[in-house]
Amino acid sequence: MARHTVTVVALLGLLAAGGAAYLLNQHTTFGVASPAKDVSGKAADGKGTDAKGPAKGPGGPVPVEVVELRPVPVQESITAIGSLRSNESVVLRPEVSGRIATIGFRDGQPVRRGQLLVGLDATLNEAEVAQARAEFDLATSSLRRTEDLASKNFVSSSAQDQAASNVQVAEAKLRLAEARLAKMRIVAPFDGVVGIRNVSIGDYVKDGAELVNVEDIRTLKADFRLPERYFPQLKAGLLVELTADALPGSRYAGAIDAINPRVDASGRSLEVRARLDNTDGRLRPGMFARVKVLLGERPNALMVPEEAVVPLGDDFFVYTVADGKAKRVRVKLGVRREAQVELLEGVRAGEQVVTAGIRVQRDGQPVRVISAAPATGGGAGAESGSGAAPAGNSGNAAPPEGKGAAAPPKG
Repeated sequence: MARHTVTVVALLGLLAAGGAAYLLNQHTTFGVASPAKDVSGKAADGKGTDAKGPAKGPGGPVPVEVVELRPVPVQESITAIGSLRSNESVVLRPEVSGRIATIGFRDGQPVRRGQLLVGLDATLNEAEVAQARAEFDLATSSLRRTEDLASKNFVSSSAQDQAASNVQVAEAKLRLAEARLAKMRIVAPFDGVVGIRNVSIGDYVKDGAELVNVEDIRTLKADFRLPERYFPQLKAGLLVELTADALPGSRYAGAIDAINPRVDASGRSLEVRARLDNTDGRLRPGMFARVKVLLGERPNALMVPEEAVVPLGDDFFVYTVADGKAKRVRVKLGVRREAQVELLEGVRAGEQVVTAGIRVQRDGQPVRVISAAPATGGGAGAESGSGAAPAGNSGNAAPPEGKGAAAPPKG
């Protein structure tokens, strides 16, 4: 029995030793010889081992395309949406009630100032004028006789004063009757074009009823609003360029005529009015208009393609190339035009800015320039876009003032 017990214990010892050796071998094969890899394929020790072979060394310079910054003239402008208004506009209404006896215009036709447009039946008014004129003539004759008698001392001075007073009263009655008669004639207050009438001869209209509108469209006003931050740059006389969706391809020149001194508290915007000629008569009041205010030209602007700008939070960056290395530089944006954006701060003329082939991951990364060209830009029509995010970097449109821009590439 004792020998059997010793034999069993010995066998158990051998089995335990063999199991320990097997576990030690498995630990050596999978836990030590093959380091754990992360999802990117890099080994946990950072040596870059992948499934294809041993760890690789650092890569060569990254090929990039650049532009050389050169000063170019650029026209700074602000765009806005507005509406067109007549230079003068009025809806004619009678001041007294009456029956329409005359219509002196055709719908949509030009009229001259003072031209009779609508005449009301003035039979009673004409009779009142005739009566008042007769009374005035009688009072005037009586005054002459009284003055002649007073010169011969046949009447008192009080009688002469009474006669003079009667003349004044009769004259006032005559003027009142003539004024009432004039209100029966509705004339054009200025040169313009009449609209479409809603009345006919024989209609009885009350005072205040709408008869027809008259528009002076030889000159038009364009009313629009701009953010309050542009107030220091705005002034009367600045040139504007206007286009209308109803007239594609046509452009009209004008100038700022007035700026409302009060800022709209609800929208923090300025109301601006421009004036422009409409001699061809193609523009009409009420049209939707796109207005471009030309603020002036800067001769030394630095323009780059929008894809060269990398947004990061509230800031914007570009990569410049110097001594074969990329350098990330914070910049301030200016105007935008036709896929070009102005760099106001952070760079100087002559520097090279990366525009394509961007695989730059860090500041100071080696790069190799494969194509270089001078930056183009400038010319009329540049839009003011200080702080606006360029398109095409991340696929996300940035809101005004550069807020919430998409992040640059990782690293």
